[in-house]
Amino acid sequence: MADAPSRRIQVDLSGQVALVTGASRGIGRSIALALGRSGATVACIARNVEKLQAVADEIVAAGGAASVHACDVTDAAAAQATVDAVVEAHGRLDVMVNNAGITKDTLLPIMGDEDWDQVIAANLRSVFLFTRAAAKVMMRQRSGRIINMSSVSGLMGNPGQANYSASKAGIIGFTQTVARELAKRKVTVNAICPGFIATDMAEALGPAIIDEAKKRIPAGRLGEADEIADAVLYLASDSGAYITGQTLVVDGGMTA
Repeated sequence: MADAPSRRIQVDLSGQVALVTGASRGIGRSIALALGRSGATVACIARNVEKLQAVADEIVAAGGAASVHACDVTDAAAAQATVDAVVEAHGRLDVMVNNAGITKDTLLPIMGDEDWDQVIAANLRSVFLFTRAAAKVMMRQRSGRIINMSSVSGLMGNPGQANYSASKAGIIGFTQTVARELAKRKVTVNAICPGFIATDMAEALGPAIIDEAKKRIPAGRLGEADEIADAVLYLASDSGAYITGQTLVVDGGMTA
């Protein structure tokens, strides 16, 4: 009996160039692999070169093309230089995925200044820096897709995550504003809000918190990183050309 055909989203991004921050693990890794399978040349961005190279090698082994760029995504000069290097190497930039992010969870009364500053820098400042750099290229091209990774924590808050929730809520407002600014140049800007996704970041929460989270999710399970990657593919495709300034929630119904 023949295998059933895959029902996973398939798009053709041949000839396009995509840049993914935080591509070395978790959701970012899945996004980079999905873009590579779809025909895009993928520029993989993170600090850890060894892990990035493993992702790039996997893309190439599957028949795709990828490059590796070590970068501190919170550094303005480094962000601009990285985008410049990608455009110089590949001639264009079609898809910008701002996925890099960290958590430093603790309750507000004992949250240190560094806990706040580092999360805001990694999660929100990086989105500003890479979007600004990518927008200049895309405006000249009169085409492009910018996809920013927010979170359900940016919609409803989460105890112990004042810094993380603030950064992710900021991404939503930023996305809506930039979408209005770039729409006439045929550049779309959207945000995705994942719920609880089965990644190493979620695993670090421990089984008790994961079990409690599942009780709050109507779907009764954690999401998969590939399901977030599918949402990225849709927004990056021609089918997403008339979608901009939107926040796509992928959370199994948790915030419904």
